[in-house]
Amino acid sequence: MKFLLCFFFSISGAWAQIKTVSLHPLLTDLIQQVGGEQVTVIDLIGKTGDPHHFEPSAEQIKSTQGAVLYFVSGKGLESYLPSLKNIIGNSAKVIEVGATLPSIEGACNHEHHNHDDEHEHSIDPHWWHSIENFRRATTVVANELSTASPTQRTYFEKNATAYRAKLEELDRWARKEIAKIPKEKRQLATAHDAFGYFCKDYQFTAIPVQGINREQAPGTAALAALMKELKDHRVTAIFPEKESNPKILAALTKDTGIALAEPLIADGTNVDTYEEMIRHNISTIVKSLSPVRE
Repeated sequence: MKFLLCFFFSISGAWAQIKTVSLHPLLTDLIQQVGGEQVTVIDLIGKTGDPHHFEPSAEQIKSTQGAVLYFVSGKGLESYLPSLKNIIGNSAKVIEVGATLPSIEGACNHEHHNHDDEHEHSIDPHWWHSIENFRRATTVVANELSTASPTQRTYFEKNATAYRAKLEELDRWARKEIAKIPKEKRQLATAHDAFGYFCKDYQFTAIPVQGINREQAPGTAALAALMKELKDHRVTAIFPEKESNPKILAALTKDTGIALAEPLIADGTNVDTYEEMIRHNISTIVKSLSPVRE
């Protein structure tokens, strides 16, 4: 009996879950992909939350007690990050997943973002639209989980390897689909300046209609300049977002004759997985821009 009890407790200890917190819907999926059954994820923002405006409440912070790792997007996205770090103190580690990933410039004008200096203010925070960045983020998450629980390192590394392979296959699929779009038609006009990393990876020209902020609407002069830019680039479709107000886009398409495409997903909201978001966006773009409509 004593042997059985010792065996039971040793098994329980081996499978003790790491309590983590996610503050981005796509990171929730990533942590689950790598952590599997060995990790509990407290998803503070949820599938419908907006990462640009979210700020955890005192009650939400209270619900995270006992967590050892907090995963945030980084690159200046979270305005509340300094306050969160002060609250957590030394009780847990905050990991800015995007901090070590390659950055591109973005004319970010979100006043609520956390920008510690002028350099960071020019960084586009939407790093997840690069599948390669997300592949690298997988390694970041695996390393942090392994550091928190060294006895489970092999398990985390095995999951990370499998997920990186899945992302590499996703990238191959994306490139095959995008090849259906002639290079001269790779103009991505969107409601939110969130697709710079995507455009860089797949050789599109990014044309944000409403700037980097969903709520920002261009003035009269800016609108005229935008309409000229759309015409000069021979833009054939404008892509709204599921979360954005389409009124300005509807007006643009009415005045220019440009098609209003189906919505894209910019911040990982209203989907279950990262792969679901990527496949939706690629399929939507190809459907609207390829010569042979799917």
